[in-house]
Amino acid sequence: MNLDYLLEYNPVLLALAATLFTWMLTALGSSMVFFFKTINKKILNSMLGFAAGVMIAASFWSLLKPAIEMAEESGVTSWIPAVIGFLSGGAFLYLVDRILPHLHLGLSIDKAEGIKTSWQRSVLLVLAITLHNIPEGLAVGVAFGALAQNPDAGMLAGAVALALGIGLQNFPEGAAVSIPLRREGFSRFKAFNYGQISGIVEPVAGVIGAYLVLTITPLLPYALSFAAGAMIFVVVEELIPESQTGNETDLSTIGAMLGFATMMVLDVALG
Repeated sequence: MNLDYLLEYNPVLLALAATLFTWMLTALGSSMVFFFKTINKKILNSMLGFAAGVMIAASFWSLLKPAIEMAEESGVTSWIPAVIGFLSGGAFLYLVDRILPHLHLGLSIDKAEGIKTSWQRSVLLVLAITLHNIPEGLAVGVAFGALAQNPDAGMLAGAVALALGIGLQNFPEGAAVSIPLRREGFSRFKAFNYGQISGIVEPVAGVIGAYLVLTITPLLPYALSFAAGAMIFVVVEELIPESQTGNETDLSTIGAMLGFATMMVLDVALG
């Protein structure tokens, strides 16, 4: 796959284009609410499992592995930036999770997390969905921002693979968001609108991630690991528990395996 011509573009612009692509697939998935009023629990769990698998694979193949290799090349003890960045990413999402008011799908409003507020249930639901899109956009942005330090086709292909993987899991994720909102009593248009709005944070986080990497180049291994830690926090704290509700947990596990394998193939084949 010849991607050399893309190296001529600003990494921030590439990050913006890539995260707009991932947001579009979220919107496309959310549009499924116009065709379906409900979603089978088995299908929903499989979708969430698939998303978890993609994010776990992306965290290693597209973020942690390059971070360790970059640290080795710069003469730094390879595991130090990876561990510090990884734990910092998880700590950041933990703080956001504790502070930002949000409510997970299917729970009553008294189970809302974060700072207590009188915000409407719909707002709290969207904030919960938006929360785990932040590290996805950040990861894509940091991956493209890395091109400023290592502008070769292999690095670019890895960033493209990451964007494709995130976008691929955003489609079922968009449907997994908007259709349950419809079941909660939202109109089709409102459920679609909330579903796609939850993904608009990805281009914002992507541009911020790419810009920070460009301006603070020595922090690149830490930034890649930070994004990985944030993604793993979301997977363990939200996606896996939600995908394991009900009696058909094997389906969500199979979905996670398929998601991991898909992301691994994308990253290895393109990168």
